[in-house]
Amino acid sequence: MRPAIRSALEYAAELTRRNRLVEALAVGEAAINQATDDEQPEIRQWLADHIDDFTGKDAH
Repeated sequence: MRPAIRSALEYAAELTRRNRLVEALAVGEAAINQATDDEQPEIRQWLADHIDDFTGKDAH
Protein backbone atom coordinates (compact mmCIF):
# COMPACT_ATOMS: atom_id res chain seq x y z
CA MET A 1 0.00 0.00 0.00
CA ARG A 2 1.10 3.55 -0.50
CA PRO A 3 2.95 5.23 2.37
CA ALA A 4 0.28 7.93 2.70
CA ILE A 5 -2.41 5.31 3.30
CA ARG A 6 -0.28 3.44 5.85
CA SER A 7 0.45 6.72 7.63
CA ALA A 8 -3.24 7.60 7.76
CA LEU A 9 -4.11 4.18 9.20
CA GLU A 10 -1.40 4.55 11.84
CA TYR A 11 -2.75 7.99 12.71
CA ALA A 12 -6.29 6.59 12.93
CA ALA A 13 -5.00 3.96 15.37
CA GLU A 14 -3.43 6.67 17.53
CA LEU A 15 -6.63 8.69 17.52
CA THR A 16 -8.58 5.59 18.53
CA ARG A 17 -6.27 4.95 21.49
CA ARG A 18 -6.89 8.56 22.56
CA ASN A 19 -10.67 7.98 22.42
CA ARG A 20 -11.05 10.34 19.47
CA LEU A 21 -13.17 7.81 17.65
CA VAL A 22 -15.07 10.10 15.27
CA GLU A 23 -11.84 11.60 13.98
CA ALA A 24 -10.21 8.18 13.77
CA LEU A 25 -13.06 6.83 11.70
CA ALA A 26 -12.95 9.81 9.35
CA VAL A 27 -9.19 9.48 8.81
CA GLY A 28 -9.33 5.72 8.34
CA GLU A 29 -12.31 5.86 6.03
CA ALA A 30 -10.71 8.54 3.86
CA ALA A 31 -7.55 6.46 3.55
CA ILE A 32 -9.46 3.31 2.64
CA ASN A 33 -11.59 5.19 0.11
CA GLN A 34 -8.43 6.42 -1.64
CA ALA A 35 -7.04 2.91 -1.95
CA THR A 36 -7.11 1.04 -5.21
CA ASP A 37 -8.75 -2.36 -5.52
CA ASP A 38 -5.26 -3.88 -5.56
CA GLU A 39 -4.46 -2.23 -2.20
CA GLN A 40 -7.61 -3.41 -0.42
CA PRO A 41 -6.33 -6.91 0.51
CA GLU A 42 -3.11 -5.44 1.88
CA ILE A 43 -5.09 -2.93 3.94
CA ARG A 44 -7.31 -5.69 5.35
CA GLN A 45 -4.22 -7.70 6.28
CA TRP A 46 -2.54 -4.65 7.83
CA LEU A 47 -5.63 -3.96 9.93
CA ALA A 48 -5.77 -7.58 11.09
CA ASP A 49 -2.05 -7.56 11.92
CA HIS A 50 -2.28 -4.27 13.82
CA ILE A 51 -5.49 -4.68 15.81
CA ASP A 52 -3.58 -4.06 19.02
CA ASP A 53 -2.48 -0.68 17.64
CA PHE A 54 -6.11 0.38 17.77
CA THR A 55 -6.89 -1.02 21.20
CA GLY A 56 -3.62 -0.24 22.92
CA LYS A 57 -3.53 -3.85 24.12
CA ASP A 58 -1.19 -6.62 23.14
CA ALA A 59 -3.21 -9.21 21.22
CA HIS A 60 -0.74 -11.99 22.04
